[in-house]
Amino acid sequence: MQYKSDKEAVDALGQYNEKLDQEIHKVILGQKKVVEDILLSIFSGGHTLLVGVPGLAKTLLVNTIAQALGLNFKRIQFTPDLMPSDIIGTEILDENRAFRFLKGPVFSNIILADEINRTPPKTQSALLEAMQEKAVTAAGTSYQLEEPFYVLATQNPIEQEGTYPLPEAQLDRFMFNINLDYPSYDDEVEIVKATTGEINNNIEKIIDRESIIFFQKLIRRVPVNDNVVKHAVWLTTQSRPGTPDAHKITDEYITWGAGPRASQYLILGAKAHAALHGKYSPDIEDVNAVAKPVFRHRLVKNFKAEAEQINLDDIIDELIKNKK
Repeated sequence: MQYKSDKEAVDALGQYNEKLDQEIHKVILGQKKVVEDILLSIFSGGHTLLVGVPGLAKTLLVNTIAQALGLNFKRIQFTPDLMPSDIIGTEILDENRAFRFLKGPVFSNIILADEINRTPPKTQSALLEAMQEKAVTAAGTSYQLEEPFYVLATQNPIEQEGTYPLPEAQLDRFMFNINLDYPSYDDEVEIVKATTGEINNNIEKIIDRESIIFFQKLIRRVPVNDNVVKHAVWLTTQSRPGTPDAHKITDEYITWGAGPRASQYLILGAKAHAALHGKYSPDIEDVNAVAKPVFRHRLVKNFKAEAEQINLDDIIDELIKNKK
């Protein structure tokens, strides 16, 4: 990419973000916050856990974003009988009686891992290893995955029978946890109108793969003031019950707080939030804007919180209000 300075590149990224938002919402009606958080995660180089009930067009959402970004997209439906080789690929005997590696669906830029908690831990681990290493190993040979590589895994919050919940250590590898709620009344009216007539889902490619990789590196270079870093770490330390800096609501309702990876993702997410909105450095408001998706899957509520039906987002709001 030919930009005279990082400032000029950030300006260009802000313009791309506006165009992407407009193009994606030609097909996706409503869900502005969900689309924004997914784009934040992609440009940050992280992965996302999407929690929502069936029928909310998760596949259409991710496919639309992939088209607008000019990236390859694959969907993997996780089932109890899915094997690791079904994801990463397997060795086959070709017509010359020689072994050849047949690549699986993980060899794509954007992966929709649908209902990841429906498959056993062995298969979950195969995907999580690819997410972490951005490479897979088969028959002793390592195969590098093409950049950018982004996984959006979904979980159904209703049906828990026959599922294999991801342990906290594996949940921690996801940058964001995004809640996909029901559309508003007005949005649903528009959705019904748009999907019961002639359907036109043609999405224009706004950006290309090389530009996305460039902007991911640019976001890493965005400068951050020390007071913003300290605020991010303060939010995280408040979430740890039984520690000197624990918030009183944490000691009352949380059994397990967030680790250092949360602080890292708060700053990385704040950098992306600032850059995508045309700012050259993040402030405390940018950190607060990404706090909920960063913390939702890293805080474990205790029995009292479950019994009193305390919402995690309300707890996170209290942490944000308590400034050091």
